[in-house]
Amino acid sequence: MEELQIKVEKAHPIDFGRGIIRLDPSTLLSLQLSPGDIVEIVGKKKTAAKVWRADRQDWGQGIGRIDGFTRQNAGVGIGERIHIQRAEVLVAEKVVLAPPEGVMMEFGGNINAIIKHNILKRPFVVGDVIPITSSMTQTAPGNQAIPLVAIESEPEEGILIVSENTEIELRQKPVEGYEDTATGITYEDIGGLGDEIQRVREMIELPLKHHEIFQRLNVEPPKGVILYGPPGTGKTLIAKAVANESRANFLYVAGPEIMGRFYGESEERLRKIFEEAAENAPSIIFIDEIDSIAPKRENVTGEVERRVVAQLLTLMDGMEERGQIVVIAATNRLDSIDPALRRPGRFDREIEIGVPDSDDRLEVLQIHSRGMPLAEDVDLEHLATYTQGFVGADLLSLVQEASMRALRRILPEINLDEEEISQEVLEKLVVTAEDFEDALKEVEPSAMREVLVEIPSITWEDVGGLSDAKQEIIEAVEWPLKHPDRIIEMGIKAPKGILLYGPPGTGKTLIAQAVANEANANFISIKGPQMLSKFVGESEKAVRDTFKKARQVSPCIIFFDEIDSIATTRIADSETGRSSQQVVNQLLTELDGLEPLKEVVVIAATNRPDMIDPALMRSGRFDRLVLVGNSTIQGRESIFNIHTREMPLDSEVSIQSLAAMTEGYVGADIEAVCREAAMLALREDFDAESVKERHFLAAIEKVKPTITEDMAEFYSKIQDKLKGGTHKQETSSYMGYM
Repeated sequence: MEELQIKVEKAHPIDFGRGIIRLDPSTLLSLQLSPGDIVEIVGKKKTAAKVWRADRQDWGQGIGRIDGFTRQNAGVGIGERIHIQRAEVLVAEKVVLAPPEGVMMEFGGNINAIIKHNILKRPFVVGDVIPITSSMTQTAPGNQAIPLVAIESEPEEGILIVSENTEIELRQKPVEGYEDTATGITYEDIGGLGDEIQRVREMIELPLKHHEIFQRLNVEPPKGVILYGPPGTGKTLIAKAVANESRANFLYVAGPEIMGRFYGESEERLRKIFEEAAENAPSIIFIDEIDSIAPKRENVTGEVERRVVAQLLTLMDGMEERGQIVVIAATNRLDSIDPALRRPGRFDREIEIGVPDSDDRLEVLQIHSRGMPLAEDVDLEHLATYTQGFVGADLLSLVQEASMRALRRILPEINLDEEEISQEVLEKLVVTAEDFEDALKEVEPSAMREVLVEIPSITWEDVGGLSDAKQEIIEAVEWPLKHPDRIIEMGIKAPKGILLYGPPGTGKTLIAQAVANEANANFISIKGPQMLSKFVGESEKAVRDTFKKARQVSPCIIFFDEIDSIATTRIADSETGRSSQQVVNQLLTELDGLEPLKEVVVIAATNRPDMIDPALMRSGRFDRLVLVGNSTIQGRESIFNIHTREMPLDSEVSIQSLAAMTEGYVGADIEAVCREAAMLALREDFDAESVKERHFLAAIEKVKPTITEDMAEFYSKIQDKLKGGTHKQETSSYMGYM
């Protein structure tokens, strides 16, 4: 019988615990297999799996995707090779299962039925670990499946399959020798981060498993890796998965635990950890929050911290068991670590574990909702799209919050005094799309906690008139964020910044709110004056931190309201504007510096563009200068329609004539007119059923227009000054300033 040798890769999150192997069409053809057939897998041990077709991106790669349980049953790791061939399958008459040591199981009355339902038609070999992933069982924390070991069967040999007639026996006594199964975090428990895991494996698994490669190359294997990135992205999780998958001894060190109050105690603790690692090599030492024990020595006042840093340096330099001990450190404050640690020979590589993109978020959501009873209307892809800036921990929180909402819904039906809740009530526990929508309102991205503004609920329908300005903003913000491929195909770069200028009350802030909602991006709003601080360097730091956060949680829109307060023209002699000058300099370097702004758009609003530093107004910083000016009669009509949408109007009220009467009125004025008219109607008769035309006429008398002739002339001159070319256009919201 023909057999093939293929490479093992990690399974997709949705295949976790299903006992399947994904193979590409060419492999299926050469072994004459079709989806649903059973294959025999031979690594260090023999096991079996059901065949499924691979995704298109895996075609022709010569790989097979199997999950952690099947890898353990075959005795192989990711990247190793297995032999596969068509299997001869027998139906099992009886199978005896038992939990491995360290797994706590609740043996309910219908547990055998649940297990049978889970493993029906599943191939196995005696000695295999079979995971039970039903939502009805008490799942093991972190793994979301209960591993059971097939200890006996009838017949005893060969590849067996469970049928309806198979007798299932469950023993309560744990089996020895399968301890790794109980607690092990596998690569399937990490969503996304494919490239990062690959790099960590190169650095850690290879030296631990195949020391001879480095001896042949005559180089020393890497000794340390620093994983850095925002909190909650999965740094600790990766370290645990690598330790489990490489079957290495894992020593976890929480940074602050090292510190002791007696002289030399902290250093002794560190030495003991390294000694223990050397005794039980191969070992991985994982130091969490390394910035707490290895800060920059010139910055700390205490002698203890300096000695601990020195001890860590000497331990990493003096590791005899080269390649058999690897140190992984995690931090979210990379720049505060002592630079002596960050050189090759100590921590050889620094790997950023960043905020996941939408594909990675989908994987994380699939992992956290494994075994969860989801309703058919739950669209995880849609959720992944609408959770920008969320890290793995935030997505876990989202799934938990959604499940708690589902629980609250059926809580009135549950009698909490009962010993056991009935099966019918439990079956009503289903998490719906609405639960996830409600949970989204509660959970916010952790990296944005300090600066997050609730994404406005304003849409383009709420913005009346301003059609040219709207079009400019949609082109500059929505297109690059929603269709980046088209921008790249045209061979151009997306605009970095947009300056909205115009008289007060025309709707500059409203446009920024609408675009944040419509572009489905994170939104950081900054009120100009709050940036300024009396302490030297604090104002610039605030600008720096804002842009740093925006890069972490891209796609993101930064909105500077009243930017003229922090970006005024820099005058050499001015003493008072010193901090303002520094802020302008910082803004210039952030917008156009060495660090690229990827998927970050800056929108600024001002009604005094003449006061803003000219260096900001050039292309490449604020690429588009958009006048949000006096609206046309059609614009005013649409604004009236928006503000009277839910107002009971009398039939004699003519929106067209009101729009014609309000020349010079901006959006805020029209809103005031509508509000005043309604108040006048109530003053006249508190039980009034509608607002009449006379109320609107009286309100127009009362509310004066914002835009005067002088103001219109002022903005017209500014527009001519900012506009490229020599010909003059009519004053409108459009500006050809690209």
